[in-house]
Parts: sequence; C-alpha cells; structure tokens
Amino acid sequence: MKLRKVTALFLSVAVLGGALAACGGGTESTPTPAGTTPVEETTPAESTAPTETVTLNIGYMPNYGSLWAVVAARELGYFTEEGLEVNLTSFQDGPTIISAMESGSIQFGYIGDGAHKLCVKGNATIIGLSHISNGDAVIGGPNVTTLEDLAGKTVAYSSGTSSEVILTNALNSVGLTMDDITAMDMDASAVVTAMLSGGVDACAIWSPQSLTILDQMPDATKLAENIDFSDISISLASWITMPSYLEENHDVAVRFMRALFKAMDYAALEENYEEVAQWVADELKLNVEDVVPQARGDADWLTGQEVVSGVADGTVEGYYALQQEIMLSSGAIAEDEACPVSDYVDLDLMTEAGTY
Repeated sequence: MKLRKVTALFLSVAVLGGALAACGGGTESTPTPAGTTPVEETTPAESTAPTETVTLNIGYMPNYGSLWAVVAARELGYFTEEGLEVNLTSFQDGPTIISAMESGSIQFGYIGDGAHKLCVKGNATIIGLSHISNGDAVIGGPNVTTLEDLAGKTVAYSSGTSSEVILTNALNSVGLTMDDITAMDMDASAVVTAMLSGGVDACAIWSPQSLTILDQMPDATKLAENIDFSDISISLASWITMPSYLEENHDVAVRFMRALFKAMDYAALEENYEEVAQWVADELKLNVEDVVPQARGDADWLTGQEVVSGVADGTVEGYYALQQEIMLSSGAIAEDEACPVSDYVDLDLMTEAGTY
C-alpha cells in the first residue's frame, strides 16, 4: 500500500481538524500524499563510526512488526556504522515499554497504535514512524461469526493498546459500544489462552497472537482487521524515547533512527521479506514459516526514504494528526489533552536522520 494509498484518510483530517484546533491547537492541514513521485533508490553513503560506542537497551514486542527494522539494522551492520551497540528486551505491549523507559531500563522502544495516546499526553516523544499496521484483528469463537454477534458476549482485549482501538472501531461500525459487551482486560498471552480454552467468546489482539488463534481454532472467525476501517482510521507504529533522554542525547537518537531508516530501505522490499523474516525468527526462536506470513500481511512496510519524503510534504504529520483526532473522538484522550503534533512527534529529527 505504501504512503500514497491511504490518502482517503486525509479527508477526515480536514473535517475533524477544527475540533483539534479548538481543543489543543493541533495541526490543521490536508497533506499531499507521499509517493506520488517515485522515490529514487539511494545507496547509503559510507559512514565512519563515531569514536565512542554507545550501548542502548531497546524495548520491542515479540512480533515481526516490532522487530523488522531493528533486527535488519543490526544484521546489516547499520548500528555498528553509527557507533551503537544494541541490546533487545521483549515486552508484551507498548504501555509496558513506556513504563520501562520511564524507569530508565531502556532508552528507545517500539509502540503500536494504542500506546500513542501516552505520547499525546506527554509520556514519551515519537522519533520515527515505523509502518502502517494491518496486524490487529477482532476474532470470534464458535458462536460469534459476525460483529453484531459480539453484543452480550465476553470479549478479551488489552486496554491502552491497538487491541482496544480495533475493538472500539469494530463495535462502533455496527452500532455497539464497550457497554454492550463484557470486556475482559488482560495481557496478550492471556488473551490467547482465554480464546483457546473457551474462556471468552471473542477477542481483539495483534499479530502473531491473532495468527496463533486462527491457526489453532478452526472454528474461529476473523471479524475485522485494520484495513476494514481505513476510511476512518489509521493504525501507526512508531519508535519513541523519553523527552528528557532526547534532550540530553539528541545525536544518539539521530544515529539510532538513521540506522533504522537505512534498514527499512532494505527490509521494505518484497524480495527481502524472507531474509528479514529469518532474522526475526532467529531472534524469537521461531520457525521462519511462522514469521513469513507476518512479513507478507501485517503492514505496509515503509522505506526510510518514504518516511522522510512524507515528513517533507506533510503526509506523516497528517497521519499523526488524524490519529489524534480519532483518539479525541473516541474518548481515548480528553479535549484538554489534545495538542499540536509537533509537541510529541519530532519531525525535525526524522528529517535529520534521513540524510544519508
């Protein structure tokens, strides 16, 4: 899909922009789609590693979407080029990653769509767009074959994550709300257990847990996925850090994102999917056959240069503005928490990191 194929979403930005401006002074614009002019392939310039090597602890979630760029950057030597030594630590969800970052145990982390509301609230700063996700799903058990069937049923989800976002969108699409179901809040691994054991009637979860459920429950039905709501919503995945860390370590953050952008230029190409999937499988100690489906279906994998071009023409800012509008309309953030995208997304850093 890439950046240019989600341009219908920006009609929503124009309609909803007034509310954000009134509440928090957010960006009100209709960005020009990136990708309308093909991005020329570039060969990264040779770089000399800085004298001092910086060791970084990085938070991720155990799936392809969280690891595709960071593992590729490691395997392709881009972190080494930037004088960075990276240690990877697994977490179950974005809010937990932010909590660990606040404690100082990790410096950078990956978050899915739901945790972005914590960035709007000032808990973390976004330093890079990773991809546009299609990895979330609402799944029904044997007695739930349509979204309408969710009424009165017990549904497992993880609050504050992309699981909650897609569940809310799915319910709203058929005139239901969270009040119409018995919502069971639990972590991702517990969601899988609850579904497979029959402890809940349905669930909202992300890949690869969604793939596990569908594979092990032949009578389960995928009721909805991110792309079903592409006319009203966008599911973003981003790289983040603490505002205080960024203030003191701006150069390190640039080097980190530059390595990721270089890796994304490589890993976003379809001919490299299986190789990158093998790297991810090795990291997670999985069979590559279980990871390749994530590479082929979980997201629109953006090159680093597509992200940089999207920053230049306003597309990336438009994505985050639309995402915030959706948070505001859904009640994920309050009106007095709405703010300009530039308050929590460092677009200048992305531009700086994209020069290579």
